[in-house]
Amino acid sequence: MKNLFATAIVFFILLTLVSCETKKQKNDLKTYKPGVILSFDDAYVDEWHEADMALRKYSWKATFNVCRIDSIGTPEIKELLEMQKYGHEIAGHGYHHFNAVKFTAKYGIKEYINQEINPMMVSMKKKGFHVTTFAYPYGERSDELDKALSSRFKIIRGRAFGGEVPEKQDSYFNNSKIVFAFDIDNSHIHFSIPYVLELLDYAKKHNKILILCGHKPVKEVTENYQTKIETLEFICRYMKSHDLKFYTLSDLDELLPKKSK
Repeated sequence: MKNLFATAIVFFILLTLVSCETKKQKNDLKTYKPGVILSFDDAYVDEWHEADMALRKYSWKATFNVCRIDSIGTPEIKELLEMQKYGHEIAGHGYHHFNAVKFTAKYGIKEYINQEINPMMVSMKKKGFHVTTFAYPYGERSDELDKALSSRFKIIRGRAFGGEVPEKQDSYFNNSKIVFAFDIDNSHIHFSIPYVLELLDYAKKHNKILILCGHKPVKEVTENYQTKIETLEFICRYMKSHDLKFYTLSDLDELLPKKSK
């Protein structure tokens, strides 16, 4: 009888500890309003600025991931600084825009950081940009690269290449500093307005943050890596009418569980 009583006490203590730990884990996950991150890659600064002027009526925010910073002219740097002052995020996309996976396979991660990350950070800081997040060129990444860059950036973005049903799509914030974006360029094989609408509806219904990426905003598509302004207008109108929030990549850092930082 004593053994049975002792066993019951131990079981109760263990159950209490598990319950407390489960509650702690739930409390670590911060609640947030459903929304969208619009991000743009490369160095289409004039086109980004034009899109910004067209979309400010929606009080939008976006993350602009800049590569080849030292090849950008002074007028364009001023445009980026103006956009940063407005509330947009200016983030990193590589100094040379090397494919990280292919480069490191040939030269190693240390050399990738020396050639692609360090000079980018130095130059962007010198020009007035406070970079805390990074988007891989071409969206290609690896666990080894993520690990090596995690101490340098608060959020690291890859790309979600598939066109899965929304509940299986990787392009929603997942309480991790490694995130993935769905490509809304017109040339992307899985892009369509009806599919983007499905992703937006899922974000609204399930309290998710949808992460999207594009490259060069244009009125009419003439080549690859172009996102129609019409698409951006559609997304912004949906967000306003459905009360979704505009986030930047760096905003996600505030939503991370403490153990993930």
